[in-house]
Amino acid sequence: MTGSSDILKTIIVDDEPLARRGLRLRLEHLGGVEVIAECSNGREALEQIVALHPDVVFLDIQMPGVSGLELVQLLPQEDLPQIVFVTAYDQYAVEAFEINAVDYVLKPIEEERLSLALNRVRQKLGSENLAAQREQLLEAVADLTQESPEVLEERLAAGELGGSRYPEKIAIKDSGKITLVPAREIDWIDAAGDYMCVHAKGETHVMRITMKELEQQLDPKIFQRIHRSTIVNLQRVQEICAHINGEYHLVLSNGERLKMSRSYKNKVQHFV
Repeated sequence: MTGSSDILKTIIVDDEPLARRGLRLRLEHLGGVEVIAECSNGREALEQIVALHPDVVFLDIQMPGVSGLELVQLLPQEDLPQIVFVTAYDQYAVEAFEINAVDYVLKPIEEERLSLALNRVRQKLGSENLAAQREQLLEAVADLTQESPEVLEERLAAGELGGSRYPEKIAIKDSGKITLVPAREIDWIDAAGDYMCVHAKGETHVMRITMKELEQQLDPKIFQRIHRSTIVNLQRVQEICAHINGEYHLVLSNGERLKMSRSYKNKVQHFV
């Protein structure tokens, strides 16, 4: 068992090379850590974690193919390392991680917060109740992904986890509650000040996030921005009405009419 004075064997998992390099430099500066591998995707990480048995894995949540959350469920439960989630989006259920005693750091990573995460890892490694900690971690991930390890393994074997870098569900945090809204159910999104209103299946979910950040989570093959404050699901558009002033109105399958501003008129090609 790794003691508090021992070197922590660490694996960094992130699809962004600069993010991996930045985290490695911060860990080296803090000391007491040996980075034994860097991985750019979940499949590679799965192999390295099983082969190298690290003490701790710094795991990016949002990656192409197998996400960080999916990866945790695919790891052998009997030899699960300490997991520190890394995310650029605080709406990714930070409270749920804390409640379930799973640590996390937000990008851009602050060295003080990273040091605290390492201290927590050492405390947990020194605990005799590792089985309970692993169970808490798996429960947290299961709550967020709403998928069992068996289902994930089937999807991995079928190659269904390697096709998209966009999450299937959008995590919306409101009043201490987290709602996972399937992206395919979103009809359109509009901005209201510092908040985004996500309209899906007749309900409106409010989340504090910028339009640009939310747009990065949505597949552009399905979602397109048609106004500085509006994103639409292309699959919901039934009619396109042109106006003499160069604007368009889009009529959705639910009857909603959305205005496409002139500066976005080149987006019409996505609808035909």
